Amino acid sequence: MSDTVLCPKCQSEFTYEQDDMMVCSQCFHEWKPGETADEDRILDANGNELKDGDTVVVVKDLPVKGAPKPVKAGTKVKNIRLRPHSDHNIDCKIDGFGSMALKSEFVKKA
Repeated sequence: MSDTVLCPKCQSEFTYEQDDMMVCSQCFHEWKPGETADEDRILDANGNELKDGDTVVVVKDLPVKGAPKPVKAGTKVKNIRLRPHSDHNIDCKIDGFGSMALKSEFVKKA
């Protein structure tokens, strides 16, 4: 069967068409057949795509709850981990602050 459409989320071949959408019977993901799967892409403040392990730079001062000072603009953050389905979609460690989560809209790719 060369007409098999793979699920963009789990790569299952068990998909079916429902109205104008495709549905995966394994993970129940729904998508339009002509669209690309951009929902898992994470973009920085300039629109560049971020990947796990990238180095980014904070673009504005970010207040940190419980800390006496903010994370300053220009702070370099190395070796980020991405969390696509979260509000704060970057996990990282920042010197002087420790582990924290950032929003991708406040960083740019270094």
